Amino acid sequence: MKLLRTVILPFVLLISAAAAMPAFAAKEINNTQGLVKIGTVSDSSSNVLSLSDLNNNLSMKADKAGATAYRIIAAGGNNSYYGVAEIYR
Repeated sequence: MKLLRTVILPFVLLISAAAAMPAFAAKEINNTQGLVKIGTVSDSSSNVLSLSDLNNNLSMKADKAGATAYRIIAAGGNNSYYGVAEIYR
């Protein structure tokens, strides 16, 4: 019973979580040729303290919107960053 609780159950939960994750992530692009624009996403969270954080947040929002690619069209900030990205499929 102890083996079930300490080894098998955590392993099953880990595999289940991995299966629930999307199979792909939206990719940042510069050239939009051949892609269809499906909208925009933006982020202006106070916890965005670097451009890398901003890029990660925009990528996650593009994923949630069903995009396969995104292109950042605006970014700025001082103590925290904000940005907008066009999303494509």
